[in-house]
Amino acid sequence: MRARPTALAVASALLLAACGDGGSPTRVELTMHYSAFSPRTLTVPRGVPVTLVLRNDDPIAHEWIVGDDSVHERHRTGTEPVHGERPTELTVPGLAERTTVVTFERPGDYRFVCHLPGHESYGMTGVLRVV
Repeated sequence: MRARPTALAVASALLLAACGDGGSPTRVELTMHYSAFSPRTLTVPRGVPVTLVLRNDDPIAHEWIVGDDSVHERHRTGTEPVHGERPTELTVPGLAERTTVVTFERPGDYRFVCHLPGHESYGMTGVLRVV
């Protein structure tokens, strides 16, 4: 007789498959709504490709720029106003969704910010924690 997996066993297997090293997710969803990020803190595993799904529920564009202080200073001062092909720097048009895949190699806390005029001062910031 062949044993059938219980619902709990199946759910546990699916949860483990969706998680990377240490139980941190390898797929993360972030919503932009009323010029705010939700959730404001993301935790991802170090050294594992992470798929980030960025959904903008506002009718205006937003940015998701993640990095250290020097990255944000370049965007604040306008010395790097346009995003190239970096997976950590995306513009998400109003009522749209963008997906990016990033592998974070160094543990630590990194800020993510929308640098469109006034959005950072309005509080459109968050923390990405790499463990």
